[in-house]
Amino acid sequence: MPDLTTSFAALGNTTRFAIVERLLKEGELAAGELRDVEEISPPALSRHFKVLLEAGILTQRIDKQRRMYSVRPEAVEAISEWSMSYRKFWDGSFDRLASALKREVR
Repeated sequence: MPDLTTSFAALGNTTRFAIVERLLKEGELAAGELRDVEEISPPALSRHFKVLLEAGILTQRIDKQRRMYSVRPEAVEAISEWSMSYRKFWDGSFDRLASALKREVR
């Protein structure tokens, strides 16, 4: 399971978040196809890929001379599970609040 603090730190950058969002929508893409995510230099884009790879959010494979990137399903699943655990907490809290308000009205 990926370290969520590392994942969130990596996704806290708007460029990296945009890269991941694009890959989630379109699937695996070559690095060159992601140059238009933001106006940054190729070395800067490479540094963003490195951070996302080290955080366990992306995978990379080499296809001849192209570097292909995709989102690791495990990373998205870990973030989703964490988010859903707090959704259950808030749903329960709102249910308790609604019950308390009904009792007050009576």
